[in-house]
Amino acid sequence: MSRGGRGAGWVVAPALVGRAEELERLATAVAAPPVVVVVDGEAGIGKTRLVTELAARPEVTGRRLLVGRCHRIRESFPLGPVVEALRGAADQLAGTALSPVAGALRPLLPELAGRLPPAPAPLDDRAAERHLVFRGLVELLAGLGPAVLVLEDLHWADGQTADFVGYLLAGVPADLAVVLTFRGQEVNPGLRAATARRSPGTGRAELLLAPLDPPATGALAAAIVGVERVSEEFADYLCERTAGLPFAVEELLALLRTRGDVARQGGGWARRELAELTVPSGIRDQVAERIGHLTADARSVVVAAAVLQVPVPAPVLLATSGLAAGRAARAVDEALGSGLLVEHGPQLGLRHPLAAQAVYEATPGVRRRELHARAATTLRALTPPPLGQLAHHLRHADRWDEWPAAAERAADQAVGLGHDEAAARLLEEVLRHAPLDPERRGRLAVKLGRVAVDALRAATAVDLVSAALQTEPTAPGRLPRELRGELRLVLGRLIEHTGGDPVRLRQLWAGAVEDLDHRPDLQAWAMVALGIPMVAQVPAAEHRSWLDRAVEILPAVTDPVDQLHLRGKVAMVLAALGDPSWRAQAEQITARTGGAPRQRREVTAYWSVGLAACFAGHHETAGRLLSTGLAAAVGCGSRRLELTCRSSLALLDYCRGDWSGLAERVATLVDEVADDPGTDEVVLVAGCLALARGEVAPAHRWLEPFLRRDSGAYDVVPFAVGAWCRAALARGDLAGALASIRRVVAVIEASGAWAAAMRALPAVAETMVATGEVAAAGALVDRCERELAGSDAPLAPAALEHARGVLAAAAGRGPEAARRFRAAAHRYQRLTCPYEAAQANERAAEALLAATPEDAPAGGDRPAIAGPALQAALAEYLRLGASWDAARATSTARRYGVPVPARHRGGRRGYGDRMSPREREVADLAATGRTNKEIAAELFLSTRTVEKHVLAVMRKLGASTRAGILPRLVDHANNGGIPA
Repeated sequence: MSRGGRGAGWVVAPALVGRAEELERLATAVAAPPVVVVVDGEAGIGKTRLVTELAARPEVTGRRLLVGRCHRIRESFPLGPVVEALRGAADQLAGTALSPVAGALRPLLPELAGRLPPAPAPLDDRAAERHLVFRGLVELLAGLGPAVLVLEDLHWADGQTADFVGYLLAGVPADLAVVLTFRGQEVNPGLRAATARRSPGTGRAELLLAPLDPPATGALAAAIVGVERVSEEFADYLCERTAGLPFAVEELLALLRTRGDVARQGGGWARRELAELTVPSGIRDQVAERIGHLTADARSVVVAAAVLQVPVPAPVLLATSGLAAGRAARAVDEALGSGLLVEHGPQLGLRHPLAAQAVYEATPGVRRRELHARAATTLRALTPPPLGQLAHHLRHADRWDEWPAAAERAADQAVGLGHDEAAARLLEEVLRHAPLDPERRGRLAVKLGRVAVDALRAATAVDLVSAALQTEPTAPGRLPRELRGELRLVLGRLIEHTGGDPVRLRQLWAGAVEDLDHRPDLQAWAMVALGIPMVAQVPAAEHRSWLDRAVEILPAVTDPVDQLHLRGKVAMVLAALGDPSWRAQAEQITARTGGAPRQRREVTAYWSVGLAACFAGHHETAGRLLSTGLAAAVGCGSRRLELTCRSSLALLDYCRGDWSGLAERVATLVDEVADDPGTDEVVLVAGCLALARGEVAPAHRWLEPFLRRDSGAYDVVPFAVGAWCRAALARGDLAGALASIRRVVAVIEASGAWAAAMRALPAVAETMVATGEVAAAGALVDRCERELAGSDAPLAPAALEHARGVLAAAAGRGPEAARRFRAAAHRYQRLTCPYEAAQANERAAEALLAATPEDAPAGGDRPAIAGPALQAALAEYLRLGASWDAARATSTARRYGVPVPARHRGGRRGYGDRMSPREREVADLAATGRTNKEIAAELFLSTRTVEKHVLAVMRKLGASTRAGILPRLVDHANNGGIPA
């Protein structure tokens, strides 16, 4: 259909079809700033058309509409879509007083230089400069007054743009509406999580665009061809062939009309010869056929646009096409008229990425290489040249002698701008595909190794850096010693981050120490790495020796931030070993930063010490360091460090009993850190919380990977084994529990991290006693006490007392066991370990209740004496939401007639009739999470009989589900139980 002078091939609907509800919701949302609106949908679903229609709505009258788009080819400069949205806002800033922080935007937005304050003095920290830019951008957006910021196609966003979006959404200016579009299945998980968070005072809406159904597809087709309707059969055909994607509908209609395969029929349109027509279902063939109806010159322009991929100024497109000026102008007009080429502001490009891909793939390889070469020549002449695009085109032009240098320059530019992800991708491509001599390969691999971890691309980079190092045996002497040492160091860091072979790690770091004797900063790093207990076969004394050597040469490290970072690693290990000198290192870190870290390596130091302090039981110190580190990570714009600190704080909250909302936070974090294996803590917490709720199978899935580790994880393995032993005891899996115990003892013996072992000791002792290994359990407890004598291990007194209580109970010394358990509970409570305190109180009550008459305390009323400890335990379990533990404690209370805290839920209690003794047994077992089959085996009943008992229990207790049995039992227990 021809409209407004367009060519006959132009087939865009004159009005939005099938999205009236979504447009209304979008317009309503942006009219009530501050607000964030997410528009999610697959390629071709109509996200861009929807936000384009927003401009004509009365709700946005008087508001500045700022639009920026991400592109498939990522430039080496960051924040491209944000810059695109703001570069034309000079007029709106007239008379606006901006604070000095906005001066940081001058390099990014030279078009606004006349409206911006002077640039601030350069900072010596890239992360701090990036944070300053983020602040400046938010200041600028706030200064524009009422506005709508639209950032499109964020699934192609570079890492820094994604970070800025997260920063902006945490504090949207009062007059700003933010509209974000992306493909949900392709967007970065961290960006997706950032858009899902709710900020106080900021509205939020999410629009998920679904494919059109056949009636809506027919309505869209009718609108495109300018008729009242199309036949139902034709609408069904279009919907089937296009999967209801509006873009695909437009492309298919253009093809059918060009071929004459649609015709008028009454008041509408229908396809001719339905059974005989075969039209390709993919857009690729549809677009290719449309190109076939263009003149040769117009095809050249369209193909050139496909090779360029992103919208470019008209002179760049014409130079790439190779057409003479007069012919080129006519060809552009024809391509625009066909609807394949469109105007993106002052630039030209293909209408949709799918169209660009279709045209590109249909172009012969020789022709593509020729066009890439022209594009490279044209882009190189621009000032400044877009280095990322230039590198892309040189590569695909097969100009192997020029591509590596261009890619390296683009990567260096990206690193200088804090755009680690773009730098990593550029370097990866060169290392993977370019013919390089060993020294050049090694130099580029070192650069990649430096940025890959922060770019969350460590797993991708390992093989490339390793290959660069492996060229040495085939080309002896070709790698300079310093370069070889740096390669070993960065490769070790990558392997450590991805959980690789610890033996290989030590070999790399030891080699780096030898190669880097002229670089004390890098040598100290390797020594600290060797001081971290990673390999079971290496004596703890050797690890400590490396740490001492590292501390000795730290004064020679001239960069104060490097030195601080290394001190953090040293303090981390010392805290795990229970060495009191960790405090001196931590105090230096705090003093030298003034208690406020600003750079990423300073944040890492705070995190390292804070996490180790958490595992060792120094909860107050851990809370201070980790909270400060998190605030600084957010401030310097490091998403990876922010997630790392949040993961560690989740562990600390678990240890301190701050469980309110923790499960929900952990579930979100687990998704966000899925690509970062350096955040074990949140996975550990997920497993422990699942176990506390009695969800044994999910707990096994979370914890089992930790149980397989036999080295290196000297902090997380004891924590996981302690939880797993308790589960194994309840399930009767004693063999599996013993295997885990042997593993944790080997890890601790190898590392010397006896302080961290205190998290597991009580449960380990319980398990060993249950398997008859009482003497071995006693020997292990004695050894722990010897190893920790004089150590800074706050958990040790409580855990040792707890474990000795287990041994006393096993020996039949009930009063002694109860005394030790109560002492342990008091010590746990002082350390802010309420969950462990509740477990110790529960064991104290059990010891008192199980005492023989001659061993019973004076007064003889065991339930009355044991009651306070059991009640305290149950109250804490209920506060935490530890339903598995609460069910066990409730069962003990009912068995001995101990009153327990009631949980009044309000409203009418559905007691029903009293339960029979058998029903009470079934209820107790069902409340602990047992299945009907497990209950049947334990009570020697048929599964069908158990099913009947469970239904009767639920009816008599008024529980609508099995999960409701436990709370109802607790409600009734305060009345002395429910007798038969």
